[in-house]
Amino acid sequence: MVAVVRILVRRLVLLVPLMLGIVLFVFVVMRFSDVDPASAFFQGANPTPEQLHDFRAEHGLLDPLPVRYVHFVGDLLHGDLGTSALTRGEVLDQVLTALPLTVQLTFLGLGIAVVLALLGGVTAAIYRDRLPDQVIRVVSLIGVAAPGFWLALLMIQYLAVGFGWFPAGGYINPADSVTGWLRTMALPALALSLPVAAQLTRIVRTSMVEELDKDYVRTAIGSGLPPRVVVGRNVLRNALMNPLTVLGLRVGYLLGGAVVIETIFSLPGMGKLMIDAVKNGDPAVVQGVVITTAVGFVVVNLVIDILYLLVNPRLRDSTA
Repeated sequence: MVAVVRILVRRLVLLVPLMLGIVLFVFVVMRFSDVDPASAFFQGANPTPEQLHDFRAEHGLLDPLPVRYVHFVGDLLHGDLGTSALTRGEVLDQVLTALPLTVQLTFLGLGIAVVLALLGGVTAAIYRDRLPDQVIRVVSLIGVAAPGFWLALLMIQYLAVGFGWFPAGGYINPADSVTGWLRTMALPALALSLPVAAQLTRIVRTSMVEELDKDYVRTAIGSGLPPRVVVGRNVLRNALMNPLTVLGLRVGYLLGGAVVIETIFSLPGMGKLMIDAVKNGDPAVVQGVVITTAVGFVVVNLVIDILYLLVNPRLRDSTA
């Protein structure tokens, strides 16, 4: 346990320069935007040059770029993501309103992907080179090649419009109706998770096959232990190393894919918030959404690293 805490502290210390680098990258990229924050703030009001100058001076837009970056980081540390040019409200408030839905969609999709990958990958490995394995490999290959937005459109056409089993869009808060929430989130979560599930299935299968071919598995089964016990207690745990590593990277895909999926299904999450901000020329909101998403990706990968250490005691001992 002490080793885990020590490694966790080390990871947290390394996050500081990483987060500063991410913020710097977003800050610099947004400076190349064609949208002028002052003009965006006064859009439709025909401001005078003096008003534009006063706005830029008040918000530090006339300061040198390094000074503006330091002020920007300072504002972030105080929870200030800026002011929306469209609504005149705090960007943080808009992000906190949209973030819960994106978190729900991302982790619901992640849960579906993990369950499908474990079922498919383990089954394919146990029935290696037989009919179940061949079917799962073909299906997973199709899933890898199918983009999420295409799956979303097919689901809307057939499962929502054609059969009427699910709504084609919209969102119901789980506090109002859990059943309604599941119905509105089912298709978006499936469209988001299936490509990830297909990739993870192939990785789980490969890891399981490599582990099943090792000597300790044959020795354990030859000693009289039931194969189900050997696979469940030893093989599966050891085979989860590579899938866990890939899972951390796939979370970024889920977060990015949520932008498109939310737009297709008219879900009021972070993706729709950013798309609307881009269309309406609201750079502060775009900047806030990107930074929040990047922070979420880093935090999730930290959690994956911790799980990786917990699953692999040998790596934990060597790292400590």
